[in-house]
Amino acid sequence: MLIMERADKAGFWQSVTGSVEGDETPLQAAIREVGEETGLDALQYDLQDWKASNVYEIYPHWRHRYAPGVTENREHLFGLQLPNALPINLAPDEHVRYEWVDWREAAKRVFSWTNVDALKRLGERHQLTL
Repeated sequence: MLIMERADKAGFWQSVTGSVEGDETPLQAAIREVGEETGLDALQYDLQDWKASNVYEIYPHWRHRYAPGVTENREHLFGLQLPNALPINLAPDEHVRYEWVDWREAAKRVFSWTNVDALKRLGERHQLTL
């Protein structure tokens, strides 16, 4: 699993995340965000729409990124399977470093419960155990 440390919150690790822009579909946003945050072209690999989502409360310190009054977000889950751990070209305004780790280690280190949920779903999809 690829995890990246946020540039604006030291010690906060996550997978690729992002928001839909304009008329994008969630799939189009996922493809764009993978490119922006990692430098990888998601269409060159096995991109999977898990057809699942989570709704969560937006942390108060990040609400300024959303329209006034928006306090919840729907997060769509996608998976991108790569042939191996590839070099990543981070967006320096978003992340300061990355690591490739086992999914169990990633689940321990990510800060978002929705990220933990996605990692557990990954384990279920591939019949992995904790």
